[in-house]
Amino acid sequence: MNTSYKVKLWEVRSNKSVARPGKPSKVISYTVRWTVGGREKSQTFGKSAQAKNFLSDLRQAAKAGEAFDMDSGLPLSMLKAATARTWLEFARAYVDARWPHAAAKSREGLTDTMTAVTATLVKDAPNRPAPEVLRLLLRTYVFVPESRRPDLDPDLGKALSWLEAASLPITDLDDPKLARTALEVLAVTLEGKPAAPSTFRRKRAVFKHALGYAVEVGDLQSNPLDRVKWRPPKQGGTVDRRVVVNPSQARELLVAVTYVGRVRGPRLRAMFACMYFAGLRPAEAAGLRVQDCALPEEGWGVITVRKTRPQTNKRYTDTGRAHDERGLKHREDDVDRPVPAPPELVKILREHIDAFGTADDGRLFVTSTGGDFSGSAYAQIWKRARLLALTPDQVGSPLAARPYDLRHAAVSLWLNAGVHAPEAAERAGHGVDVMLRVYAKCIDGQRDVANQRIEDALAA
Repeated sequence: MNTSYKVKLWEVRSNKSVARPGKPSKVISYTVRWTVGGREKSQTFGKSAQAKNFLSDLRQAAKAGEAFDMDSGLPLSMLKAATARTWLEFARAYVDARWPHAAAKSREGLTDTMTAVTATLVKDAPNRPAPEVLRLLLRTYVFVPESRRPDLDPDLGKALSWLEAASLPITDLDDPKLARTALEVLAVTLEGKPAAPSTFRRKRAVFKHALGYAVEVGDLQSNPLDRVKWRPPKQGGTVDRRVVVNPSQARELLVAVTYVGRVRGPRLRAMFACMYFAGLRPAEAAGLRVQDCALPEEGWGVITVRKTRPQTNKRYTDTGRAHDERGLKHREDDVDRPVPAPPELVKILREHIDAFGTADDGRLFVTSTGGDFSGSAYAQIWKRARLLALTPDQVGSPLAARPYDLRHAAVSLWLNAGVHAPEAAERAGHGVDVMLRVYAKCIDGQRDVANQRIEDALAA
C-alpha cells in the first residue's frame, strides 16, 4: 500500500444544473476535492451536510498526522472502515469457526447470544422486519451450518436481505458505546425483564470471546468490552435451603412417582432415585447404563458416571436427535466419576432392571419404545408426584420444585452427615470451593457445633 502525508484540501464545490429557458439552474450535488501526494481525488454527494461531514473527517485525519492511501485517497482509518466486513458477516464466520468444536448446549447458547447482538447492531433503516421474524431467521438459518439450513420462505428471504444491508460495520464496535448497547440487550429477557445473573454472565462471556476473536483476526484493534465500565451482577448460585427435602419426604416422592401414569412414572422412579441417593445430575442419570453399575445383592454398590445425555434442540446436535451424548461436565471426555450407591438405591436399581430391562446400548432409563425421556416429560411426572406426596402448603412452596432439587438434597444430606467436603465434592462432581459456596446455606446445625467447640476450647 502506497501512503502519503502530503494532503491538500479544498472547500466543498456546488454543482448546478444547466439553465434552460424558464427554468433557472439549481444546485444538484456537492463535490469534495483534495490531493494526496499530488494526485487529485474527489467524491460527490447529494446533500451539503454529507459533503461537509466527509470533508471534516478528512481534515481531522490530516490534522492528526494520519497517513493517507494514495490509491483511494482516504486516511487509513477511513479506508479500514470502508472495506470492513459487517457485524453480520463476522458473526457468521465466528459461529462457523466455533460450531465444530462446541457441544450442543454450547451451540445453543452461542446462537442465542449472537442472535440478540446481531439484531441490535443494525442501522435504523426503513422496513425493519418484526423482532420475532429476525430472531427466527437468525436462529434457524443464519447461525447454523449451511448443510442444516432450511429453505427460506419469501418473508424470511426479505428479512435476510434487509439484515445484510442494515448490519453495521464491525469497526463501529471500536466505539465502546455500541458495545454497551449490546450488553444492555443481553441483560434483559425477551419480555424486557432483568435476566438471571448466571444467564447474563454466560452470554456476556460469549460476546466477549467473539470480540476477542475479532481482535485476533484483525477486524478490531482492541476488545471494546475492556473499556466498558459495566460490573456484571454478582452470581449468587447458592442453593435455597427451602428446596431441600429430608429423607422421609424424598422417599414419599419416589413412591408417589410410581402412581403417576400407567408406565412412565414407574419407569422414572429409579432415575429420580439416582438423583437423590447418588447426587447425579439429570443428564448424568439419563446416560446411565447397566454396565456402569455394580449392584451386589447386599451392601453398597458403585455407579460409575461416564456419559451425560443433555437435551437441546436437535438442530444443534451432530446426531440430529434431541439428546446429545457428552463426557462429564467440566471434565475430559475419557474421565469418569465413581459414586458409591447406598443399599437402598442398589435395591431400587435391581428392581428397575428386572421390571423394565435396558435399551440396546445398556441405558437404564428409556421409554417403552427405547427412546429418551424428554425434560418436559419427566418434569411433568415430577409435578404430579408432588401433588400426591406433599401437603398443599408444601406444594405451593419451593420444596423439591424441580427434579434437580433431589441432587441438592443429596449433597446437603452428605454435608450435614459430616462427610468431608473433598469426598462430597468428588461424589457430586464439583470442585470443593464451588460446592461449599453453592451449599453453604444448606448445612444445618453447624453454628451450634462451632459454638460448642469454641466453648470447649475456652474452658481448656
